[in-house]
Amino acid sequence: MSLGNAVLFFICSLGVFNGFLVSVYFLLIERVKRVPNFLFGLLVFFLTVRIGKSVYTIFTPREERNLLIIQIGLSACFLIGVSLFFYLKSSVTKTKKIPLNWKLHFLLLFLIIIIIGAIKPYSTDALFWNTYFVKFIYFVWGVYILLSAFVLKNSFKKLFSKKDTCSTPEVWIVAVYLSNMLIYLAYIIGYFYFYFVGTITFSIVFYALVLLFLSKKNRESIFKDLPEKYSAKKIENEEAYLLKKQLDFLMKEEELYKVTDVKLSDVSTKIKIPSHKLSQFLNDNLGKSFATFLNEYRINEAKKLLRENHKITLESIGFEAGFSSKSNFYATFKKVVGLTPAQYQKKFLEE
Repeated sequence: MSLGNAVLFFICSLGVFNGFLVSVYFLLIERVKRVPNFLFGLLVFFLTVRIGKSVYTIFTPREERNLLIIQIGLSACFLIGVSLFFYLKSSVTKTKKIPLNWKLHFLLLFLIIIIIGAIKPYSTDALFWNTYFVKFIYFVWGVYILLSAFVLKNSFKKLFSKKDTCSTPEVWIVAVYLSNMLIYLAYIIGYFYFYFVGTITFSIVFYALVLLFLSKKNRESIFKDLPEKYSAKKIENEEAYLLKKQLDFLMKEEELYKVTDVKLSDVSTKIKIPSHKLSQFLNDNLGKSFATFLNEYRINEAKKLLRENHKITLESIGFEAGFSSKSNFYATFKKVVGLTPAQYQKKFLEE
């Protein structure tokens, strides 16, 4: 074996070995704490078996290969997608007990791969597996990756939103999803071009997730339940009225909207209510996002400054009103008022 092949074998094998240890740990030890922990172990186990099969195929001469090992590896691949889907779904819904329909769903796929493997084993029907059935396996895996994206749609919105931030557990499940998607794409590429790409990708994303996990802060919170999502029910009128008064007082007296990086959690702490409840009040009772709520105060402040301070630059007025940048100020002002700051000021002076 050449030096290059030896290094490649070491990298791929190390990823498989450590992946197997992680899967055993979650399947046997962490499973009692949370349902998602068990499903995460299942996901890592099937991934490890599939990657192990690839390593075995790459570094074992064709005439020496055990065809049963190859069949087991491809069969495990058939169950990766469904394991990912239920892991993410259980994390998002904070599942305490695996529902019967989930078990039946998984059992159906398990029976399909077992029955096909028994009727057309790889040892006698390798052409069927390599030419036709492997495409079906990758297709099923891909379908579950797409379904998993829908499960995480709220987390993706948070990830790319300026008004909300993802919790550490949410960042973790998004990272797990993206890692699986990268491995899937690597295997699709490998099917047509470079077969070893999938094994290397697995090792890279595995250790990237390990590094994310190694942070003390992350280690303590990654495998906790996601924060409670607020109810879609409106807060009662009397309580909503008091909340509105508190918010108005906070904004007018402390001018909290002028703090460019103020967060929902900062405001909720000030008025001593949970963040999710404040978010519920803004969205369901007032019909606006936290960013929109702040921008209303910022726009009113900017209008006041534009009318009273004719010698101050427009950019300075934007920062004084609480906007984080000149472009953000101009775009938001134009969207809400229908005029640019300069047009608004000119119109006021003319009148």
